[in-house]
Amino acid sequence: MINDSTDPAGPDAYLARLPIGERPTIPADAAPSWDIFPYEGDLTVRVLQPPLLPEPARHGEAGPESCGQCARPDSDFLWTDEHWRLSATDAPNGLPAALLLQPRAHHDLLDLPAELSTGLGPMLQRVERAVLSLGGIGRVHVNRWGDGAAHLHLWLIARPEGMTQLRGSTLPLWMDLLPPLPAGVRAERARRIAAAMATEGGTAHAL
Repeated sequence: MINDSTDPAGPDAYLARLPIGERPTIPADAAPSWDIFPYEGDLTVRVLQPPLLPEPARHGEAGPESCGQCARPDSDFLWTDEHWRLSATDAPNGLPAALLLQPRAHHDLLDLPAELSTGLGPMLQRVERAVLSLGGIGRVHVNRWGDGAAHLHLWLIARPEGMTQLRGSTLPLWMDLLPPLPAGVRAERARRIAAAMATEGGTAHAL
């Protein structure tokens, strides 16, 4: 049995190395020095807080009966089929497209059934093709963060073609800063993405 007090990979030893209660310094080559970083000027790193254990439950952690995503009707989504549902983000933003792909059933990535796991890669390719069909897209980034909700959701975020300052891991930060697209433009892009998805099956709900 590994003793966490001596194992350098154990949680106790890991926490002992962290500057809890202090402000970490920003290395010279860290993200704020990159030309794609959206902020400039003096930055202050937040004080590193101690761990919160046990961690608070995520939304939907108790199962589908407690999950708001499971309760949403198909009409809330751009496109759906038997296994997957695709939606736009709730808040308007200034990117060409920002989408969320999630399984219809209540699963996280760890317990995603083999059938859905096998189909996830082709489905991500399919959504990327639908986004690229809009034109003017430089890249479609796929991200998965699972700290807020227990229902698996993957982000597909489109970078405008030619806007290389928005490339890479800082694109979600830029998404918060760019002026939102007009409502009519957002609706038309949603309709076109839904229609492109439906050409390979499923139902488009954004008409």
